[in-house]
Amino acid sequence: MAKADSPNKENLVIPPKDEDFKGRQLDLFRNFLCNGEDERDRLSNTFDLWDSVPRYAVSRQQMDKLRKAKGFLDLHQIEFNYRGATLKTVIQAARILDEKTGVSKDYYPSANEELIEDALRKIAADQQSAFFDKQTFRSGVVFTLYMLREELKKRGHARSYQEIVLSLHILASSIIEIRGEGKTSGFAKSAYFSGLSTVSRNKLAEDPNAKWIVQFHPLVTQEIDALTYRQYNYAQMMSHSTQLARWLHKQLSLKFTFASLLTSFEMHYNTVRRDSALLDGYSLQRKAIAALDSSLDELRTVGVLIKIVKNPILGARGKIEDVIYTLTPSSDFSAAMKAANKRKQIAEG
Repeated sequence: MAKADSPNKENLVIPPKDEDFKGRQLDLFRNFLCNGEDERDRLSNTFDLWDSVPRYAVSRQQMDKLRKAKGFLDLHQIEFNYRGATLKTVIQAARILDEKTGVSKDYYPSANEELIEDALRKIAADQQSAFFDKQTFRSGVVFTLYMLREELKKRGHARSYQEIVLSLHILASSIIEIRGEGKTSGFAKSAYFSGLSTVSRNKLAEDPNAKWIVQFHPLVTQEIDALTYRQYNYAQMMSHSTQLARWLHKQLSLKFTFASLLTSFEMHYNTVRRDSALLDGYSLQRKAIAALDSSLDELRTVGVLIKIVKNPILGARGKIEDVIYTLTPSSDFSAAMKAANKRKQIAEG
């Protein structure tokens, strides 16, 4: 089993108390506005600030190139915009020891780990296994590897137990710092999962029913407390074929709150490139734009959008300086946004 090279004692989780699994904040987190269990099964929560941080932007292929060039993964820095404020994230890779080979290897959290986090948040909302303790200001989820593996498989992202364990250790050992400047000066620094623990009499890879405890990032705890999360169509988001399409779906769910058949939403290529950091791996702009076109087309194909109008902004000598996409939502997406708005009003009231 892979493990962190130098486990941090602060990353060990104090087991939650019985009362930490109850309370108003968790009731609001678990209660979705929907029609029946089938619809509820498709819903989860997306977090306004935390899900706007570009924290899963480096692919495994890009990591391989960086390791070959340097032998390790350096601090990864990304500037992005959050609701008008310029922020910067600095990511420190996890160093994971392979116990079979005795060799350690650096990893940034990537698309695999994002799927793991999304699946755990769904489990937390569904199976009465989430905990929240305002006094110590922590939140998280208790689960088994079998439970997590089945959730991933159900959503079309099957993983082996070994792959899941590796991702959990990457998330618990990677450090992310979020910095603000000017009026938003300050910083927050923590592991993606600020705690990870398990108890098992057997080797973890051979014990899928061992109880694991994950403690979510402090920003997730803050958003659970402040009710700044929103319900959205998690099942549809997880069904998308690309990481960029999943990112677009979350961002529309967070920002296109006024969606209706009579309204549209403007999205700029330059904004997507800056705030997702998922297009930085393309050496040519036309390929990056083509990737964005393809992901938006997928959202139209699956029924999130019904119309996309593309308007390239040309500069000197016909060079593309930006592309403006005008997006018209489907009736289903509009209905989902109205339900999310109503649920939020009920919670805040």
